[in-house]
Amino acid sequence: MKILGIETSCDETSAAVVDDELRVHSNIIQSQIDLHERYGGIVPELASRRHIVAILPTIELALEEAQTTLDKIGAIAVTEGPGLAGSLLVGVNVAKALSWSRDLPLIPVNHLEGHIYANWLRPADDPEWSPPEFPVVCLIVSGGHTELLLMREHGTYELLGQTIDDAAGEAFDKGARILGLGFPGGPAIQKAAANGRTGQHPLPRAWLGESYDFSFSGLKTALLREAEQYRRPRGGRTRASESDPFQTHEPVQYGPNVPIADIAADYQDAIVEVLVNKTARAARDYRAATVLLAGGVAPNALLRKRLQAAVSVPLRYPPVILCTDNAAMIAGAAHFNTRRGDRAALDLDIHPRLPLTTKTAIKS
Repeated sequence: MKILGIETSCDETSAAVVDDELRVHSNIIQSQIDLHERYGGIVPELASRRHIVAILPTIELALEEAQTTLDKIGAIAVTEGPGLAGSLLVGVNVAKALSWSRDLPLIPVNHLEGHIYANWLRPADDPEWSPPEFPVVCLIVSGGHTELLLMREHGTYELLGQTIDDAAGEAFDKGARILGLGFPGGPAIQKAAANGRTGQHPLPRAWLGESYDFSFSGLKTALLREAEQYRRPRGGRTRASESDPFQTHEPVQYGPNVPIADIAADYQDAIVEVLVNKTARAARDYRAATVLLAGGVAPNALLRKRLQAAVSVPLRYPPVILCTDNAAMIAGAAHFNTRRGDRAALDLDIHPRLPLTTKTAIKS
């Protein structure tokens, strides 16, 4: 059976076709970076409008690339949350319409569960590939989430720790904005840090005792204080016009000979050190057989390198294209999702299914 996956949780419109063996036949992603870049972050209303325009052409492209049609699709999988409400509703309503009109099962998938199961998608060019071995410790790091989970089997999740304020990806985005490096922040910080030296601008780490929780708000404040001494005086803010109802992001201005690369290197180092330390400790404490990385921050080269060196078990992470929001991971997760929908269940009460607010083992 082939599953058509639909993902519209934030600012990527995506559709994909994945089969029973978790092989990806297509994975079309329409990015909105060009739309949100000038605002320095995601504008929810603009994101939902772009999804409305892009969703049907994206689905058509996914079916075309997979050389299939809706008549040969066995189920529809869609992200049900968490995410931006307006963006989610676009994908959910299109999925419901397709499910109802074609009499296909509708499989709701939690967005974070999708990121986890990106690690189970089978690479086409690796005949020796095998699935991750349980128990698994998984670090989910993205713009909106930073969670550390324990999985003893499919569908069972124990929340070990989570951010108590800002997510790691959000910290990268805000850090890049403070330093005037652009959006999205993760790649911008990494690029700048590649030419920098660590130790020149020491920044704090929030260890939070022996817990597995994370905190990055204090680090962002420390970065702001460090960068302020180099800023040029700013003039008035750009006024919004009728043709530009949203406030355009004004780049930060710095004087000459500013050590942006060094500051970026120390900032990246502070984020990565805490992520690696807590994940490696969880892997030891819970005797994990595998450590997984997932989410939009997972491609960070320093994070991968440091975590690989810190753990004594295999470290798995998806290809970069499957780390950012995409529909292939949603379709892949649907294969492990025991919750199935039908026409009678098609309502607007979409609630995230993955329990990431408690620290108890819960089966889905």
